[in-house]
Amino acid sequence: MSGIGLGTYAFFWQHSARATEPLSLEQMVDRAIGLGAEVFQICDYPAVERFDEQRLDALAARARAGGLALELGTRGLAVAHLENYLGLARRLGARLVRTMLTTATSRPTLAEAARLLAEALPGYERAGVTVALETYEQVPSADLVALVDRVGSRNLGICLDPANCVAALEHPNQVIDTVAEHVVNLHMKDFRFTRDESWVGFRLASCPLGEGLLDLDYLFARVRPAERGISRIIEHWLPWQGDEVSTFSLENRWTEQGMTYLRRK
Repeated sequence: MSGIGLGTYAFFWQHSARATEPLSLEQMVDRAIGLGAEVFQICDYPAVERFDEQRLDALAARARAGGLALELGTRGLAVAHLENYLGLARRLGARLVRTMLTTATSRPTLAEAARLLAEALPGYERAGVTVALETYEQVPSADLVALVDRVGSRNLGICLDPANCVAALEHPNQVIDTVAEHVVNLHMKDFRFTRDESWVGFRLASCPLGEGLLDLDYLFARVRPAERGISRIIEHWLPWQGDEVSTFSLENRWTEQGMTYLRRK
C-alpha cells in the first residue's frame, strides 16, 4: 500500500499506560485522518486481537470514510499467530502485516523461521496480503534478505527501519543497500546521538524527521517508495519529557513536522 502515513508509534505515549486518558485506536485513526495521512499502521498493539467483529468492522468503515488504508504490525512467526493476523487483516481490509522474527519467548533459527513462513504464507498469498519482516538489531539485515530469498514468496518482503540496526553497528546506509530491492514497507524514524548529561557515553534517540542522521535522500533514491508503491509510516523514539503535557505536545509536534517534511519530499 503506497502513501504517507502514521502508526501507533507516532502516538506511543498518548496511548500508553502513562496517559491519564489513553487514546483509543479509533481516536488515533481519527487523528491520522485529520492530519491527512493516507495509511495508518496498527503496530505492536495487541489489544486489536481482542476486538470483536463488530468493532473491527466499524474501525475499517471509519478508516475508509476518511480515505485511510490500514496496515497491521505484530511480532513473531508462530503459524497460528500469523494466521490470526491474516484474519484481522481480511476483516480490516489491510494488505500488509509487519512482523519480527523474535518475541520475548521465541527466537527461531533462520531455518526454523523459513519453515514457519513457508507454512503460513500460502494463506497470505491467496488473500493478497504481504508479510513485511522488519530490520532490527537482533537479526543482521543480510540474514533477513537471505530468509526472504530462501522462502521465495511474492508476498514476503522487508520493512525497512535503518535506525533499529544502529545498535548492532550496522550503518544505516549499509542496511538500506542490503535490503533495498526487498523493501515493501518503510518506518520513517529519524535519530541522533546526544551526550549523556554526565558526559559519560551517548544516548541514541529519535528526533524530528529530517533533523537527524538518517540520510533520507539516499534512502528514497535507493528504495524509490513512491515509484514502487511503498508506504512510509512515521514513528518516533521520543523520550518521556517529565510530564504528559510536555510529552504529548512534543509527540504531536514531531508528527505534524514529519507529515509536512514527507510531503515536501
